[in-house]
Amino acid sequence: MNRTGLWATAAAAMLASGVAVSGVDEGDFSLRTTENLYELCSVARDHPDYAPAIYACRSFLEATVQYHDAVSDGDRFKRLICYPATATLEDARRAFIAWAETNAGNAKRMAELPVIGAVRALEDKYPCRR
Repeated sequence: MNRTGLWATAAAAMLASGVAVSGVDEGDFSLRTTENLYELCSVARDHPDYAPAIYACRSFLEATVQYHDAVSDGDRFKRLICYPATATLEDARRAFIAWAETNAGNAKRMAELPVIGAVRALEDKYPCRR
């Protein structure tokens, strides 16, 4: 996925904001659950705090994919996500939102750590051939 320096921008935007995003509250930025990540990733584009929420979402997804790639690069750990070279962070965000909407009624899944939800979503969108 495209490697961009979004984390610094996201952190600055979040600190400057201090205002709750529509459907998102300050607690969602703690990213304790998959539901928190979904709230950030699905914020409306026309909301005044769209930027901090979307940068937090994209940064989290980028970090998740980077970590996955780093630990599954050798023979010891198998890849779970096999995305094409053309995949973008926006593709990942859309895949996560679609997966979260499908799983919205599953309280157990939505309460999981967001890294687990993100990997589940991306694995669903970009499965590896075994």
